[in-house]
Amino acid sequence: MEADAPQPDVNLSNWRQSPQNHRAFHHLPSEIATARVRSGSKGARFPSSSESIEAFSLRLPNGSSMGLEPFLAATSTDAMIVLHDGRLVYEAYRNGMEPNSHHIAMSATKAVIGLLTEILAADGAMRLDRPITAYVPEVTNSAYAAARARDLLDMRVAVLFDATQEKSYARSVGWEPPGDPKTDIRSFFSRLGGPAWPCGGGFTYHSANTDLLGWVIERATSAKVQDLLSEKLWTPIASDDAELTLDWDGFARSAGGLCATARDLARLGQVVCLDGSSGSAQIFPNHIVHGLATGGDRKAWSSGQWGESFAPISRSMSYRSGWYTVDTDPEILFAMGIHGQNLFVDRKNKIVMAKFSSWPQPVDGRTMWLTHAGFDEVRRCLRSS
Repeated sequence: MEADAPQPDVNLSNWRQSPQNHRAFHHLPSEIATARVRSGSKGARFPSSSESIEAFSLRLPNGSSMGLEPFLAATSTDAMIVLHDGRLVYEAYRNGMEPNSHHIAMSATKAVIGLLTEILAADGAMRLDRPITAYVPEVTNSAYAAARARDLLDMRVAVLFDATQEKSYARSVGWEPPGDPKTDIRSFFSRLGGPAWPCGGGFTYHSANTDLLGWVIERATSAKVQDLLSEKLWTPIASDDAELTLDWDGFARSAGGLCATARDLARLGQVVCLDGSSGSAQIFPNHIVHGLATGGDRKAWSSGQWGESFAPISRSMSYRSGWYTVDTDPEILFAMGIHGQNLFVDRKNKIVMAKFSSWPQPVDGRTMWLTHAGFDEVRRCLRSS
């Protein structure tokens, strides 16, 4: 990440804890290796907008209102960018972040990898309805034996790790002190026994699905995830190189390891907002974004793991290839990661908001609601301006 070293008190044991995470999310511990994701044109800037969100006044459930600065503070904001019709409306950085700082996207990475997978499928490089054992025979006798790539993408595998397996998986990805002996992601899956978990049922979220998907992608294409991400998305879209964190064996962390600038996350959102296009170029087929918005199973979501916990945001939602859809009018597509990493896209009004944060807790229902309500207030400001 940036050349200056992390503070001495940041290490693999505490980098995701508050207050260390305020800095560590954009200065990873030195023990975490990364791979470069190359970008295309350097120094590209957003055209500026004459609009503003100065009228931001978020109505809270107790009847009081919250202005923009208190909102940024209450949601532990590290960086936030708002675009309207491709023009820069608002940009803010906190906690030592700068425009060229890389911030870890956590599970918002899943949306980027999901988009990459959809592109590869549209190119004919892999089939999403094919059993993953056709690509990774090492899991033939594992609990994932019945899964297809589509099941991994949509969190439709009934993952059930015991405590020992959860601990082994967590240690394999390179984000915390390794066990003895070290276990990498691919070794973990190779050693995971059966019987096969059911697939195609309700939404059941587990990051292991997307890490396994990364292995499927590499086997299907004979290329590394970081190189495919550069070729298909970062080179045509981004202004700055990104990085992917690596496990102990040098394998990319597809479930959460993307480290990028807020500007480039917003650029990705802008391309999604325009159904895959950027200027005169079509970066990926426009049917992909339509599929993200409409292809998710609403019943699988409502009956699934998070149906009730997301009810304060919406009772009509879906999940497709790492992207969440909220069925408001107009609909919202968003990517989400723990500790407050978000990319919101309102295609109808052409509004994009990218937000990196360092929440004290990985998951916080009140702060998550506040973040979504904040995006709704941004939309109100821009639609009424």
